[in-house]
Amino acid sequence: MSIPISLIQSLPKTDLHCHLDGSLRLETLWELAERRSIELGAGSIEELRAMLTPRTGANLGEYVEMFEPAISVLQDAEALRRVAYELAEDAARENIRYLEVRYSPILHARRGLSLPEIVDPVLQGLRDAELKLGMVSGVILCGIRTISPEVSLELARFAVSYRKKGVVGFDLAGAEKDYPAKDHVKAFYEILNNNINVTVHAGEDFGAPSIHQAIHYCGAHR
Repeated sequence: MSIPISLIQSLPKTDLHCHLDGSLRLETLWELAERRSIELGAGSIEELRAMLTPRTGANLGEYVEMFEPAISVLQDAEALRRVAYELAEDAARENIRYLEVRYSPILHARRGLSLPEIVDPVLQGLRDAELKLGMVSGVILCGIRTISPEVSLELARFAVSYRKKGVVGFDLAGAEKDYPAKDHVKAFYEILNNNINVTVHAGEDFGAPSIHQAIHYCGAHR
């Protein structure tokens, strides 16, 4: 017996693994790029959709590259706030009651924004959506395996400082081969010593073949 999509949509749900820069509306991505004169490598929204559709058998590296168009437009406060709000709005349409949004602030600092200037707009967009839509949300800040462990430690310390402002956890993401999580051990100790929740992307493209998706060591709940 098939379950009607309408029933699935009506059920209250949680989303504990939602990437901010992987959840833009295509129309918003297109509009933000046009306003900022950013070249996306596509001549239309239809071409953009095709460009951002993973091919069958794509590896993790190819998949991660598809985040670049979104990251390129999310380099200012207005874009970050808008995308966070629209993400929560789209989630609410699916009756998601609790939403955890993760992203790496360091990827949005290309134009010199500070960590508060990158994180505050996302939190504001989510709070605005909460007030209007009645949902609850939180932010998980991600360190990146391929970026300096010192940066992960900086992000971990920032997560601790924002624990009462809407940041609910810390994560480590990125390519695994040749970039072991142990290199970022100082960041993990910073998080655990301050009793902050932690999740880790693991086994997605390297390691035990039985692990296909991120391992969540504990949920990140406000």
